Formats: sequence, C-alpha cells, structure tokens
Amino acid sequence: MADDDGQRLAALLRTGLDAVADPMFDRFASMVRTVLGVPVALVSLVDADRQFFPGACGLGEPWAQKRQTPLSHSFCKHVVDAAQPLIVTDARVDPRVRDNLAIEDLGVVGYAGMPVFDADGRVLGSLCAIDHEPRQWTEHELSALSDLAAACSDSLQLRIASYQASDRAELVAERSRLLLRASSALGAAATSDEVVDTVRDLVIGTLDPAYVGVSWLESDGLIQLASGRLLPPDLAEHWATYGTEVRTPSGLAARSGRTVVLPDLAAVAEQTPDALGTFHRMEWQAAVSVPLPGVHGPIGALTFCWKQRYTPGDGEHAVLTALAGYVAQALQRASAYDDRRTAAETMQKALLSPLPVLDHVRLVARYAPANRADLVGGDWYDAVRLDDARMAVVIGDVAGHGVTAAATMGHYRSMLRALLVDRYDYPSVLLARFERAAKLLGVGGMATVLVAYLTAEPGGGHTLTWANAGHIPPTLVLPDGSVSQLPNGGPLLGGLRGVTRRTHTRSLPAGSRLVLYTDGLIETRTFPIDDGIEHLRRVITDHPGAGLDELADAAMEIIAPGEREDDASLLLIETLTP
Repeated sequence: MADDDGQRLAALLRTGLDAVADPMFDRFASMVRTVLGVPVALVSLVDADRQFFPGACGLGEPWAQKRQTPLSHSFCKHVVDAAQPLIVTDARVDPRVRDNLAIEDLGVVGYAGMPVFDADGRVLGSLCAIDHEPRQWTEHELSALSDLAAACSDSLQLRIASYQASDRAELVAERSRLLLRASSALGAAATSDEVVDTVRDLVIGTLDPAYVGVSWLESDGLIQLASGRLLPPDLAEHWATYGTEVRTPSGLAARSGRTVVLPDLAAVAEQTPDALGTFHRMEWQAAVSVPLPGVHGPIGALTFCWKQRYTPGDGEHAVLTALAGYVAQALQRASAYDDRRTAAETMQKALLSPLPVLDHVRLVARYAPANRADLVGGDWYDAVRLDDARMAVVIGDVAGHGVTAAATMGHYRSMLRALLVDRYDYPSVLLARFERAAKLLGVGGMATVLVAYLTAEPGGGHTLTWANAGHIPPTLVLPDGSVSQLPNGGPLLGGLRGVTRRTHTRSLPAGSRLVLYTDGLIETRTFPIDDGIEHLRRVITDHPGAGLDELADAAMEIIAPGEREDDASLLLIETLTP
C-alpha cells in the first residue's frame, strides 16, 4: 500500500503542477462552473499532506491566493482513497465529511467530485463542483462532470508524458490543447453533422487531414456513412450504406474494434481494396480509422484521410484514440437528442389538434417550444366546432416545462374537450365543472386557461362569450383598426378554492380579429410582459390589412427563437360574414 502511494505521489510530481494557476486546468474549472452552474469548481490534486489547486474558479480568499489547503479541509482525499466519485448533497449531515473543516472555512455544503487518473489508473486528485447550499445533483450534471474529468485525466497524462520526454514537450502540449478543445467543443455538438464539423475544425493545424469521416455500425452489421455531405454526391450515395462483404477502412475498424492504419496506397489496396478507387479519385494517399467505443462494443468509426503518406506515432495514436472516445460520446448524445426531439415533436403535434374549417370564421395557429432540450411543454390552444354557427376556443398554459407539464396539459385539454361537447354551459360554469372533475380524477397542476364560445348571429356579426382563469386577456382588433384588450380574468386554476368566475359577453362585427396567446410569445426574464403586450400591439398596428398567416409569423418574431425561455402558443381568429 505504501509502495502504491509512493508511485502515486511520484506520478503527481511528474505533472509539474503545484499550488499555482495553470491556464489549462483553470479552464477545466471554469467549464465545470459554467456547465453545472455552481459557485466554485476545482481541479484538486492530493499530495501527502495537502491538496493544491492548479485549476480553480470562484474560490474565496485567502484560498484563491494560496491555491492549497491542508488535508483537514479536503473532500477530494476521499475520492483519492476510494478511487471513485464522491457525491454529497449536504456535507453538514453527511457522516463521511460532516467534521471536515472545509464546511466552515470554505463554505462547502454540496459537493460532487470525480477522480482524475494517470495512465496507470492511479487517482491523482479530483475534478469537483462545489455549492454553498445543499444540492441534489442530477444524472445529467454528474454525467457532464464525469466527461470533463475524463478529459482532465487525459490532459494530466499528457503532461506526465511531456515531463518524461521533454524534447517533445511542445507537441504534447499541442495535443493536450487539442483534447481540451475537443472535450469542450464536442460537448456542445447537438447533431451528427455538428460533431463532424467540430472534429474537422479541431484537427486543422495539427493532424491536418484532407477528410474526416464518421460512420455508424448498425445492429445488422451494415455501415452507414454519417459524413456523406463532405464527399461528392455520387460518392456519398455510393457509400451511404454497405454490407459486411465490402472492405473499407471504416468498416474494418468498426467491425474489428481495432485501429486501422493505412500509411500508403499499397496498404489501402491490401487491406481495404474496395476503397482504393475512392482514394485514387480523391487523391488520398493514407488513412487511419479508429473504432468509436460504445458500451457493448464499437458503434462506428472515425476515419482520417491524408493526401500524403502518413504513419501516426505513439503520441498521435493516443490522441486519435482519445478523440474517438469524445466523438463517440458526442454522437451518442446527439443520437439520443435526435430521438428525444422526434418523440417530443410527435407528442406535441398529437396534443395540438388541427383547426376546424368553418364558413363564418378563419383560424390560424402557431406553436413554438422554449429554447431548451424539452421541446414539449404545457402550452396549448384548441378550437372545437360545436355546430354550424358556434365554435368553442381554448388557450391555456400549465405551470412548468417538459414532459410532466405536457402530460398534465394533455389531461386538461382532453377533459375540457369532453365538457365542451357534452353540453352547453356558460363558460364560467364550465370552468367550475372542469375544476371539480380535475380534483375528483386526481389531475393536479396549476394552470391558466381561457374558454370562449364564438357564435355567428343570424343578422350578421358574432357574439363572443368567455370566462378567464388567470390567463393573459386576448387582444381584440376591430375592423376600423382599433386595438384593445378584453377584461382581465380571475384566479388561475388550482390556486384558490370556492372561486366564483364571471362570464363576459361581447358583440363582434364581421372583420374583427381575436389574438389569443400564452406568455412565452411576449415575455422573457429581461423582457417584461407589459413591454411584450405593447410590442404585440405595435406588430398588429404595423401590419394593417395583413393576412392572418403574415400576422402570426410577425407575432412569433417578438421573441427570437434562440432567446425564447418559455413555450409560446398563438391562436388568431377572424370573424367573417356567414
């Protein structure tokens, strides 16, 4: 055990790091702080009698200046001793660390630390995230921290290699910077195309290949090219999908699970003869294809081609292998995100009913998710044809985001539809029935909703009858261009008991327009709702005579898609002469 610790301390010494800021490891700490949203992040290396921080972000004084503490203040020593992550929700009550002096002196309450290793698997320290309050760490946060810790370990290993071979120090440092850039840039790639583009940008100026290719290994053994857009169209089509009988660098690496090195055209002809024609056409002379690691074996291959002979050395080989690991993680995240996005979009479309077609009104609707990965939310609109003269419309917003809010919204929408077609009630009475039904059926969730009936009158014009439970009042545009808001509504659903709601009635001449919407259309944390309502009014007045589709598109641009913080639903209604 003493020998093992001695070897660990020797490896720590070979990093050349001490209680002094190192730009690379400061960047790791900064990335952890940004990605996890914590006040403090550290790269902490554990010595015989202290821990020191070559990477630190957000650390208070005097520790930020000292860049070290005695082991009495070290949570990271537990990571080193156990050689596994340490996850602490509240250090003040956790028996493993509740007596640690860092709780009082450094304000460490929530803690998540991932081990960082040398090339022989020795734990040198920890990449850790620190909160001053209790913290329930999510699976996503811990996965991101683990990915960054793996990249941090790679950088430490490259530093040690640099120490052992000082004559190649600058080359190793460049590779380390490449891997650091890769861990950060690939973590932000959301699609397979972005992954390919990111790898190409990363290797320019270092490995300098003429082509970077990514291929998937399907469950039936077929190889599917993911980077075909980087090839001439006919080649992309030719290599789009091929079977086990076709011998290519990507196919050989993906199926064998080993790196395929083809230093010249003779090697290409011998090992992957089916690819030789493509190499001649593209004027490639050499290739290296690295398997992309997955949980149950390779998931594909990362392939580099050069227009000159190329044989990777040990250092290049290590970099390519590490880069393939980052690419595999990024591709799997992108694939999962694509699957989730497709499922979410399908779910949301299923929950948003098609608009009915009526002779006496014209309807246009829009929906946009927030700028998040959820892609679904609690906003909805609905329009139900009740008979030839009458239509019911609904606009609502369930509190919260994501699948949970969308599921509650689905329950609410279905219940309201059933009540609307069951029998006619004053809208205020219908909302009271709806609240009672939701309570009896155990459907919970705060929400705002407006329910209205629009009835075509025999003598011309329409009558609007509505009740509002806490929703933003619709905007009314009369045929003369005047713009106003309908009266405010009462308390939101699920808020107060024994609420009495009012039913409102308004006559609308032919050519009137109603604008119903949720707050995500006009509001962000930095753009108040009153400003958004005024902006919507300007959009309406700036587009006199515009069709409903044009007006809807203009309204959806009030908040830029990349800045949207909440889901947005919009329903436009124009009354016509029957």
